[in-house]
Amino acid sequence: MFDPLISQSTMRRRNFLGYSFLFLAGCTTAEKLGSSSKVTIPPKLSFAVTDAKGLEELQRDYEPFRVVLEDVLETQIEFFPVDNILDAAPAMLDGTLDLAWAGPSEYVILNSRARAKPIVTLKRPDYFTVIFVHRDRGVRSIADLKGKTIDIWKLGTTASHLGAVKILLDADLKTSNLKLVASESQDLQPLKIGEIDAMARPMSRYQSMLQEAETSADEYPILARGSLLPGDVFVARYQLNSEVAEFISSQILDNRDRLLEAILSSPELANRFRGSTWEVANDTDYDLVRDAYREIGQESIIQ
Repeated sequence: MFDPLISQSTMRRRNFLGYSFLFLAGCTTAEKLGSSSKVTIPPKLSFAVTDAKGLEELQRDYEPFRVVLEDVLETQIEFFPVDNILDAAPAMLDGTLDLAWAGPSEYVILNSRARAKPIVTLKRPDYFTVIFVHRDRGVRSIADLKGKTIDIWKLGTTASHLGAVKILLDADLKTSNLKLVASESQDLQPLKIGEIDAMARPMSRYQSMLQEAETSADEYPILARGSLLPGDVFVARYQLNSEVAEFISSQILDNRDRLLEAILSSPELANRFRGSTWEVANDTDYDLVRDAYREIGQESIIQ
């Protein structure tokens, strides 16, 4: 027979047990939020490097960093290969890509087109552009480059292309008054034989080119040197919870030595990033990159 008193008593006990489980679950969540994790981070984060071409290059050069980052963030970090920055932007915008390591020029594109949020920056002590020549070419000043040809390696690169544009602008020399070519080569021979009149490269690459060619700065003197450029940026997709983004930032900064050591363990990265420091990213530091894009008529890229 149905007994309403027994039924009500049973329901009260069930409700009590249900509320107890909810209370315990809440305590577990609170304990996790108060632990070293601080936030509930996604169980997996996709990670791209905008200037690494394909999975093979990612694994070759960035695997040590990925492993340490995974340990630092206490979550799975999965490589997300991209062929170029135009692949990364839509992937970040639609939430497929969570994190990206981007150079300054790539950052302003991701920030504009995908609303990517800057987390931290990796500043290099010698990250500036140099424009250099061959000693026998008769070029002695920036003014002498008017009407000449400058190899800027690759279109849109920060330290070779945009850094060179900034140097020229500071010297009141418009890019329309000379010819820019993008050889995508690190060979000094075209400069030596006069196919081009000058080259623009980051300082570290200039030094490597001299070393590889077994020559010196006496033969290839620096004509002009730019100011220190802003560092590479680690960005997160805009949909990522702000607490998660802050957690990632704090964990990277708290473990900066381990992460830099991982980067320097890669032969391809060691020369570029030796002596670098992690800092909180400041978007306004990249306005000079935006100015350079405008000067070369590429405003649409960053709008």
